[in-house]
Amino acid sequence: MRFRTRLIITSATIVILPFILVVASYIFIQKTFASAPRIATYTIVAFLLILLATSMILTTWLKKGFFEPVKELNVAMQHIKDGNFDYMLPTDIGDKGEIGELYRNYEDMRLRLKESADEKVIREGQNKELISNISHDLKTPITAIKGYSQGLLEGVADTPERQMKYIRTIYNKANDMNNLINELTLYSSIDNNRIPYNFARIIVGDYFGDCIEEIGMELDSKDIKLNYANLTTPDTQIVADPEQLKRVVNNIVSNSVKYLGREDGTGCIDIRILDEVDSVRVEIEDNGKGIGADEIPNIFDRFYRTDASRNSKQGGSGIGLSIVKKIIEDHGGYIWATSHEGEGTCMHFVLRKYQEHHEKAETETVVEHDGFETM
Repeated sequence: MRFRTRLIITSATIVILPFILVVASYIFIQKTFASAPRIATYTIVAFLLILLATSMILTTWLKKGFFEPVKELNVAMQHIKDGNFDYMLPTDIGDKGEIGELYRNYEDMRLRLKESADEKVIREGQNKELISNISHDLKTPITAIKGYSQGLLEGVADTPERQMKYIRTIYNKANDMNNLINELTLYSSIDNNRIPYNFARIIVGDYFGDCIEEIGMELDSKDIKLNYANLTTPDTQIVADPEQLKRVVNNIVSNSVKYLGREDGTGCIDIRILDEVDSVRVEIEDNGKGIGADEIPNIFDRFYRTDASRNSKQGGSGIGLSIVKKIIEDHGGYIWATSHEGEGTCMHFVLRKYQEHHEKAETETVVEHDGFETM
């Protein structure tokens, strides 16, 4: 039964039941006291008027205190149903009691739904941008691979030197495509907070020496100078995932390569490994165009671009540095950047050293990280 029906029945009962009792009393008085009919009549009329006034006052009070707030809430819920999360309930209704709690609960629900809807719109836009960026970036190496392959097939590269140049270009472009695909896969893992890590003890000098050798070959093919300095002791170790840490270095270097843009063509990247007592600090510095001071705090945000027009020409998914930050933080480290416009940018990240007497037991046991077993 609807509350309105219950209220009507209640209001009617307030009037009708006493009326029946009064009429019965009137008949009884007339039969018992024949000399006092006029007094009984006045008493009945006055009593009925009081009952009617009381009923109207109670009905109006319940209407304003319940029906109007519920009607307003029903309108608000209809807006929610239609996907309009900006509709707010009037603040002058339902400030107290159960209705007030209902209004506050509605407002909390509305704000959460609005936040979720806004996040969904932003995420959909970011995903579209990511797909667009990667689709654009995949077309470039594919076009180059097709062109150089056709050149080899048609004999355009008629000397061993030109053939080697064509093959090296094809190899580099294939690597670019592979990196983009890996980045997209890792982005999906980050979204689900499910990056697989395989932690192990790493000798810093040996590990970064191998990384530099591989990076150096790629930079050499692009006529970019690479300087490397390791200032740690030969026995310095860290606990890290070799593949993911390599991804960090490659992403930072790739980002530097995109924006070197030196007019004199003397692109240079310096990589330094520094000893900081309980930790190891890695610095990757370039002599590119640099980043504005107001933009540095945002460069690790997903899809942030310091120069949209330049970035669209250079390509890139826009998630490289956000992946770097996620991996470093999952390793228990931290990362930041320093830069001077027109001079270059330096990325710094710090990882804790492996301490034999504190961490031996930990590295020999299986540690669960974000749902994956790691060593």
